[in-house]
Amino acid sequence: MLREGEVRIPSGCAISGIFNKDGRRVNGSRIVASIATMHERSNGLGGGFAGYGIYPEYKNDYAFHVFYDTVEAQHKFEAVLSDDFDVANSGTLPTKPVESISDAPNLMRYFAKPKSQILIDSKLDEKEFVVRFVTKVNKKIEGAYVFSSGKNMGVFKAVGYPEDVGEFYKLDEYDGYSWTAHGRYPTNTPGWWGGAHPFSILDFSIVHNGEISSYDANRRFIEMYGYNCSLLTDTEAITYILDFLIRRKGLTYEEAASVIAAPFWSTIDRMPEAEKARMTYLREMFSSLLITGPFSILLGFSGGMMALNDRLKLRSMVCAEKGETVYFASEECAIRVIEPNLTKLWAPSGGQAVVVRLNEGVKA
Repeated sequence: MLREGEVRIPSGCAISGIFNKDGRRVNGSRIVASIATMHERSNGLGGGFAGYGIYPEYKNDYAFHVFYDTVEAQHKFEAVLSDDFDVANSGTLPTKPVESISDAPNLMRYFAKPKSQILIDSKLDEKEFVVRFVTKVNKKIEGAYVFSSGKNMGVFKAVGYPEDVGEFYKLDEYDGYSWTAHGRYPTNTPGWWGGAHPFSILDFSIVHNGEISSYDANRRFIEMYGYNCSLLTDTEAITYILDFLIRRKGLTYEEAASVIAAPFWSTIDRMPEAEKARMTYLREMFSSLLITGPFSILLGFSGGMMALNDRLKLRSMVCAEKGETVYFASEECAIRVIEPNLTKLWAPSGGQAVVVRLNEGVKA
């Protein structure tokens, strides 16, 4: 008889999300309880979380979470960081011993902002400066990997089941208004710390269930614009694609969704003229960023969250609401376990972006 981990489950992986539109911060233990309900959808080779609003005392600094394989890599990173950034605080990323989590790299956290004169001399805006810094580190400093680089948010990931990863990083000591989670069942890439989800750049973070058959075409296009897909995984490419479309090209979240999960031409032909013209432009301008293959993703960002299925809806996604809280998950049970009395429950259509944001006047 085949046992868990001995058979390929192409629909595996689990994702979950919690978002409070009123900005109310909830404990990280809630997202851990949600993703733990879908334990059988992962195989212990990767789990992770992203939390927003978790660092209010350093909300104006970039929070760099870094893996190190060697002491030499740490020294090199800290040297280049101190050259370009004013560091407000640094230290070991808090963890606790968990029997199932092993072979951990050295984990460090830094709160920093670009030095004023260095930023002026670069002739870049602040976000682009940080993206180039992270890209440089991950590409050129062997043994160092920046896996989180946003403001007032953080990514926590490891090799292990997600509930064990949550315990390892002591997520019950963090509060945030937005949380995403991932339980990994890798099918095409090995299970290792850097390959766990979420993938992140600045405040964008992606958790993803699926397989991207267009990876090579997507990667080649996005690398022309300075991104470096050093981890060779499809989820990393999705993260950079959305950063490119939203931050650099100024598309709305809904427009970016219409690029990566573009409507079929037959659907576009039936649209009203203005909408038809806009969708035609997006499909033709960014044709290499159409993502093909089955997927469901949650995109976290400062002040919001977006859920999206592939246009054929080949991966499961459930959405729900209760009061000011919106929930997303691969399975309904992952929502019901933390909120049994829902006021609304639905499954979005293929290619339909569900975007939620903080209420007007609420600050991230």
